[in-house]
Amino acid sequence: EVQLVESGGGLVQAGGSLRLSCAASGFTFDNYAIAWFRQAPGKERERVSCISSSGGYIYYAESVKGRFTISRDNAKNTVYLQMNSLKPGDTAVYLCATGRFCLGAYNNWGQGTQVTVSS
Repeated sequence: EVQLVESGGGLVQAGGSLRLSCAASGFTFDNYAIAWFRQAPGKERERVSCISSSGGYIYYAESVKGRFTISRDNAKNTVYLQMNSLKPGDTAVYLCATGRFCLGAYNNWGQGTQVTVSS
């Protein structure tokens, strides 16, 4: 059974940092891209970042470029999202998802972790 479990969310003041983790199991982790999405109330789900299976391709949304860094540790079946210089606009539920490629469909999703940034 494919499982994606996010952790690391919380409440932080504007300008602060958080590191999210996405722990994966039930599939061959090295063969899949992992993406982070976020969903804020009343807004469409937004793809924040994605890292390819090898780590050779990385995508960031314009809204987070220069502030967020995605990485993966294939030995630990885990993807990380380091979030710095957080803004109130970053407040959302953050979910990780997996697919064969960053530009393809995402077939499996985690439950999400809440990130709240206070002003």
